[in-house]
Amino acid sequence: MIRCHLSRLMGEKKMKVIDVARETGLHRNTITLLYKETATRVDFETVNKLCELFECQVADLFEYQQE
Repeated sequence: MIRCHLSRLMGEKKMKVIDVARETGLHRNTITLLYKETATRVDFETVNKLCELFECQVADLFEYQQE
């Protein structure tokens, strides 16, 4: 199972979905799906924009956990 830590990163910077959408140019629905960990796929461009915004590595955003 892949865990997404977007909600934690957003909380640390006190950002809302609309703030992330405005800063990255990503659609709010894409960010919401990642925030709620209900996304089934993610584009590299999306990951790149989020890593740039939060100044983090991919491993800070996503984590693999065995079920």
